[in-house]
Amino acid sequence: MKNITKQLLRYIPGGAHTYSRGFDQFPSNAPPILSRGKDAYVYDQNGKKFVDYGMGLRSVNIGYNNKIISQAAIKEIFKGNNLTLPSITELKAAKLLTSIIKAADMVKFAKNGSTAVTAAIKLARAYTGKEIVLRCSDHPFFSYDDWFISSTPVTKGIPKNVLKNIKNFKYKSINELNDLIKKYKNNIAALILEPATTECPYILPNNIECCGKFKCKYKKNDNFLKIVEKICKKNKIIFILDEMITGFRWSLYGAQKIYSVKPDLSTFGKAMANGFSISALCGKRKIMKLGSIENKGKERVFLVSTTFGSEMMSLGAFIETIKFIKKNNVIKKNWIYGQKLKDTFNKLAEKYNINEMVSMKGPSCSPYYVCRDKNKDISLPYKTLFMQEMIKNRVLFTPYISISYSHGSKELKITEKALSNTMLIYKKALKFGIKRYLKGDSIKPVFRKYN
Repeated sequence: MKNITKQLLRYIPGGAHTYSRGFDQFPSNAPPILSRGKDAYVYDQNGKKFVDYGMGLRSVNIGYNNKIISQAAIKEIFKGNNLTLPSITELKAAKLLTSIIKAADMVKFAKNGSTAVTAAIKLARAYTGKEIVLRCSDHPFFSYDDWFISSTPVTKGIPKNVLKNIKNFKYKSINELNDLIKKYKNNIAALILEPATTECPYILPNNIECCGKFKCKYKKNDNFLKIVEKICKKNKIIFILDEMITGFRWSLYGAQKIYSVKPDLSTFGKAMANGFSISALCGKRKIMKLGSIENKGKERVFLVSTTFGSEMMSLGAFIETIKFIKKNNVIKKNWIYGQKLKDTFNKLAEKYNINEMVSMKGPSCSPYYVCRDKNKDISLPYKTLFMQEMIKNRVLFTPYISISYSHGSKELKITEKALSNTMLIYKKALKFGIKRYLKGDSIKPVFRKYN
């Protein structure tokens, strides 16, 4: 296994094409490389099978190698896959996305989320003539481009003057947001955040946590996103909603539908095409048309220009994925499974009397788990131990949890057994010390200044 990791690092900087797949994000007993995936399972180089809760970094919301979606992609490949002029499939996909997302009048497709989000920032700056971007610091990743990475600890290689135009605010911190707007009011181009991650945007009484349910009982209440929308409108700031993770998971129509907001620009990706490479920037026509070419005499904005943004294989997979989601009620099923997983997890934590140390929370379609040490401090070493023990029991827990339509009662039963065994070791580690049980190094934050 060490030899495979060495080979990966020899030929690929970081050993993977996404830092979230790096060896430092997994315990030492994790398979260093995978050979394939099918439904809710992945297989290592020796054919060992694991129930997977990473699901292609959340890009797979139906299941690996779904036959119907794979065949739809293959069908497009045999049409030529990438043509000299716009394709019929390209137009069909654009019509489909704009019919689903009510805040989308136009769309530009690309191959990764960073491209789409950076294009949204460019559009906002071009439309407003302003430079400053307000971004939510509680949401971990928007783009690999300089404008975003400059606001993280990993700033090497980025011009120092880039950071001055990025200002951070915390999720649900209305006062902090108002203070930033008051200070930089005349030069704010855009505000960008995700609709939700570990918590929903509803401002709940007495700090009640997110209910996590498909039908939120606080839905009629005002929420942080609505307040943000009003603030942006009042101050002529472009409201950008990054739905890379929430899109096609929280709702077929975007989390913006659930939370009753209409952003100026939205970005999508991840689960759009069940693992096929596609992302999208969409939004209001008055802003999106700046990237067009038919407005004679108008200064141009060179928006997104990608050879493979129109690749028919991924667009065909996107079209088929939407059909599958609609036909099989995928979104609701994933919410229900996520709730069952949370209930199973938390009941076992209570059974072993470690529920104050380890718990699963958040929106049930995309739950997360928290691991604490004996002092009740959030702990990466204990999270590593948890992942390590789950892997021993043939369940691949990543630092996050991703649910797919292919997760069912069989997978839940396997997971329950693995959780029970893991909780027992976790309890022993709390009593006798983690060094006795954790093998190898602890996982590390992706955004850190030093290796």
